[in-house]
Amino acid sequence: MIGKEEARPPLAISETDQKQVLELYQKIQRSRAELVGPDGRTQKLPVSLYEFLVKLIADLCEGKSVAIVQNDAQLTTVEGARMLGVSRQFLIKLLERGEIPHHMVGTHRRIYVRDLLAYKAKRDSNRRKILDQLTRSEAEDGLYELEPPDDRAE
Repeated sequence: MIGKEEARPPLAISETDQKQVLELYQKIQRSRAELVGPDGRTQKLPVSLYEFLVKLIADLCEGKSVAIVQNDAQLTTVEGARMLGVSRQFLIKLLERGEIPHHMVGTHRRIYVRDLLAYKAKRDSNRRKILDQLTRSEAEDGLYELEPPDDRAE
């Protein structure tokens, strides 16, 4: 339907496909990959592409979801919110405050993937720093050595 933004469910990988992905991953780890064209010509893959494919396959073996998008791909607010794990309204507030660059296409906001991923990386890094500080502070205060209270009714 035009104009309606729908959430797409993630694709499940069958057990057979998982086994094939694992076999491929094991083969790639043992040798240098080559690209074979339909005409039989082979070409060695650049190391960066090879490492990318190994990482991609490893993530699939671990059951992780994988998406490949172009840096200059444009996302709707629904797609962007889904990538950040926030509501659409929360993302719109971030856009309006200028925390994530965006542009308008007619009356619709669009976000470049590169901008969204830069924001996400910064946000995640800040969260890790805050959690590390909190953990250090609690350890210094001896809170990890305390027994939790017994809340059971007697």
